[in-house]
Amino acid sequence: MTSQVLVMWQRLRAVPGGTRAFSYAFTRKAPFFRSIRPRFVQISPNYAALVLPKRRAVQNHIGTVHAIAVCNGLEAAMGALAEATVPDGKRWLPKGMEVAYLAKSTTDLTCSAETDPSAWTAGPDVPVRVKAVRTDGTVVVEGTINLWVTDKK
Repeated sequence: MTSQVLVMWQRLRAVPGGTRAFSYAFTRKAPFFRSIRPRFVQISPNYAALVLPKRRAVQNHIGTVHAIAVCNGLEAAMGALAEATVPDGKRWLPKGMEVAYLAKSTTDLTCSAETDPSAWTAGPDVPVRVKAVRTDGTVVVEGTINLWVTDKK
């Protein structure tokens, strides 16, 4: 069975305005992500990416994208990946996030999340690699979000 998130993404990305509609629906289901206004660009098993627009509402006092807004974008990408990838009969919960801030976030950012397919069957812990990249290709944040994957009740 394919997840609702993946089915909705596959249907909507093919129609004009569909990726925008998907992104809006995603933030309606998970309202915490509305503050960053993510624009999803790819969702598939083991990979998801979105654009986090640099705008006043997510900037800090020096005019760069605030570190917590970046982490919010990384978590949204991870959540879409997890929903598109989690095996039938399983559920996931984030356990923790470790990130390194490598450069200033001076532009829109592409936030991505990636896993190895084998990680989902190896045990209850699934590491998700995440990174945020400026429009010039500079990685500004990278790290890991660890998931706990268990049987659904």
